[in-house]
Amino acid sequence: MTEINGIMLLMGALLLISILAAAVSNRLGAPLLLSFLIIGMLAGEEGVLRIQFNNPTVAFFIGSLALVIILFDGGMRTHKERFRVALWPAISLATVGVALTCAITAAAVVWLFDLPWPIALLIGAILSSTDAAAVFGIFQSQNMRIKQRVAATLEIESGTNDPMAIILTMTVTAMIATAQEFSWWVITVDVLQQLLLGLVVGWFGGRTFVYMARKLTVQFSFFPLLAAASAVVVFALTSGAGGSGYLAVYLMGFVIGNSRLPQLMHILQVQDGLAWLSQIMMFLILGLLVTPSHLMEHWQLSLTVALLMIFIARPIAVWVSLLPFTFPWRDQVFISWVGLRGAVPIILALYPWLMNIENQQLFFDIAFVVVLISLILQGWTLAGLARWLGLEVPPSAEPDGRMPLDRVSSKDPLELFAFNMTERSPACDHSWNELRWSVPVECVGVLRAGEWYPNHSSLRFSDGDTLMVVAKAQHVDDVSRVLAAGGQRQTLNSTSFFGDFSLRGDVTLEAVAAFYPVGQLPAESAHHTITSYFDQKFYRRVVVGDQLKLGGVQLTVRELDEQSGAIATVGVKLLSTSNN
Repeated sequence: MTEINGIMLLMGALLLISILAAAVSNRLGAPLLLSFLIIGMLAGEEGVLRIQFNNPTVAFFIGSLALVIILFDGGMRTHKERFRVALWPAISLATVGVALTCAITAAAVVWLFDLPWPIALLIGAILSSTDAAAVFGIFQSQNMRIKQRVAATLEIESGTNDPMAIILTMTVTAMIATAQEFSWWVITVDVLQQLLLGLVVGWFGGRTFVYMARKLTVQFSFFPLLAAASAVVVFALTSGAGGSGYLAVYLMGFVIGNSRLPQLMHILQVQDGLAWLSQIMMFLILGLLVTPSHLMEHWQLSLTVALLMIFIARPIAVWVSLLPFTFPWRDQVFISWVGLRGAVPIILALYPWLMNIENQQLFFDIAFVVVLISLILQGWTLAGLARWLGLEVPPSAEPDGRMPLDRVSSKDPLELFAFNMTERSPACDHSWNELRWSVPVECVGVLRAGEWYPNHSSLRFSDGDTLMVVAKAQHVDDVSRVLAAGGQRQTLNSTSFFGDFSLRGDVTLEAVAAFYPVGQLPAESAHHTITSYFDQKFYRRVVVGDQLKLGGVQLTVRELDEQSGAIATVGVKLLSTSNN
């Protein structure tokens, strides 16, 4: 009993310390995953606690289960609007990009260190996937938002490139373990089989869960558990059938997340905690498994591979993968730098260990060092690079609090939104009757100095009030535009970014030139609307924050039409005024 209590105390203490360390990492702008990894190392056999842990099977099981939860959560949080902007570029990065990264890394390792091709390819496959979850964790901690084109591309890539890297790793490992002759044809067929089965089973699993959720009458508390259990079952069934279980759970999450289930908000709230717990446990276990002194045995190879992937392989892979989509160079530079490595390469490095491949420790040590260098070098510089490249856009207005009304039966999910009134709030100093709405919304009341005031049509909202309203979850943006002060305090002000004036997207450049100093317009452009002009320059992939300069005027896309994706409004900034 004493031993069991000691294990429970140790596990609880490590988890507690990891969570507290996350708060410190946020303040320092460091990747949270780096702190979890370091805590695991400090608790390991050469650390402070001297914990002996040398069981790659247990570590692989925990890591795989954690990845299922993390990818499932990522799929549910990927909105279908993002696919309109970035589906094919992200798929290109997740397939062509991963394959190129693997091939370039392998070729360099063979040339520089004279390793056999199969071993070099396995090193490249293990390290070929990226972890954008760490990136967005940094942005969230600093209240940053980047352009949708870049954010959507990275988000979808990170959810789909892990399965590709896993497929390549397992295929190459199996060929080495069984001493098969290396064949690109065998790898290609295996990859296609795993991708196809993953897509089919993932879509079917998502639709099945949505059907069950609409038919079952159990308590709402069971639905997050049902979702997590369903993801694990789909993963196991797909993997057992020879498909990519990780791709299946990501697609399953995407289908569920875009289904407008009334239980969805409750599932996401619980799933968020499960995903964080999975990441903490995964990195702690991997940190415990590593022996720091062993890392120095291959430090030259590890350091070379890390620098090679950061400065050569990833940039080339991004440039080639995005070549058909004509991404702006700033976007490409940032996407290249966000080739951040996370837990997946370390977990994949355990696979050769489990298959008893010769020099099994080599793969684990290289992966661990590459991940550490990537988290430190790239992770600490991402926020500054995004600002320097001009990819940051003002955060969207949003409620200060929201609660799903999941006990209320409704065709479209209803939510209670809470907005803290400040002098920056558009509704401040107005009464409810003076506000104009484009969507159905109802005032519940106002909290003022701790007292609740039911809806009084004559009550004027003032600084310090908390206004509570009920509306459909899908209308959160429309409600927030009227009531929100822009969410938390913004590092980038909307007026300074978009300008003081706005124009509709259907206004012609000729009309713009009549009121603003845009200079001499080319004859072929004068009759273009703002929308068509942006479409021409950005090849019909316009997102909020895209900018074009016309003489002394800067036009910035401010709003897009939700249905068509066309430009609704642009902000107008006079450059001569802003520079004085």
